[in-house]
Amino acid sequence: MPETPTTSPTATPIVLAGATGALGLLIAHHLRRRDAAVRALVRPESGQGAEAKSLRQQGVEVVPVDYNNAAALAQACGGASCVVSALSGLRDTIVDVQTRLLEAAVAAGVPRFIPSDFSADFTNLPEGSNRNFDLRREFQRRIDKAPIQATSILNGMFMDLLRGQAPVVLAGPRRVLYWGNADQPLDFTTMVDTANYTAAAALDPTTPRYLRVAGQVASIRQLQAEASAATGQAYKLLRAGSLGFLATMIKITRTLMPAPNDVFPPWQGMQYLHNMLSGQAKLPTLDNDRYPDIRWTPVREVLA
Repeated sequence: MPETPTTSPTATPIVLAGATGALGLLIAHHLRRRDAAVRALVRPESGQGAEAKSLRQQGVEVVPVDYNNAAALAQACGGASCVVSALSGLRDTIVDVQTRLLEAAVAAGVPRFIPSDFSADFTNLPEGSNRNFDLRREFQRRIDKAPIQATSILNGMFMDLLRGQAPVVLAGPRRVLYWGNADQPLDFTTMVDTANYTAAAALDPTTPRYLRVAGQVASIRQLQAEASAATGQAYKLLRAGSLGFLATMIKITRTLMPAPNDVFPPWQGMQYLHNMLSGQAKLPTLDNDRYPDIRWTPVREVLA
């Protein structure tokens, strides 16, 4: 087995883009817990908001920057050991803004870049099966051509979504909804654990191209057992149909409710579920043990 990497306090800053978002705030928090110097890039209109104030209170350097100003963006990245992107959005953000951030990091001589992937394993999915994953693959092709060390962190579905946002564990009728095979293994990781792992990886100069983690691997049938144990109430399985039926539902929903400017319209979540339930987005290996200080939150704890 390879030696376990360790992280250590550093005065060389980690540049964090998207720091005022939910995941970005958590990454900043865990970087500071690891004694890292953090420089958060925020849009000028966000520089005086509550999130920016929270970052400053934690000792984060907050730098308002115009992402359309290449020189200013490169200057903001100057002297950093790693640029971490927690940007969220559609093509104008995931491809266009991230590309400008990537070019700024390269211009500033930053050696490492962690893109805003944070998802199931999209690397082998067919084009067109998931709009948001297609955007990440488009940026992946750009970063793989850049003279910089890139590391993508893939964590499956955010486990937090099981509390209601993802239509899987249904608290009201006490059902676990699924399509296809109830025994297909699925990857789940809390947002907090993902942020903690990202902070450790940002401080680790030896990271590979991909790091794959899952707080828990559980099938739909196992989710049923976890929900029952967490709540003390019996949950049952509810099979809504085959994966082919789900694919048809996605097409119909996208036609009736296209919502092209929404990051997560209903059909996008359905695409994500199809990718996971088909097994195509399953993480082939896990790097959970790379940073032994991280305790992984189980599904039962989230659902309790």
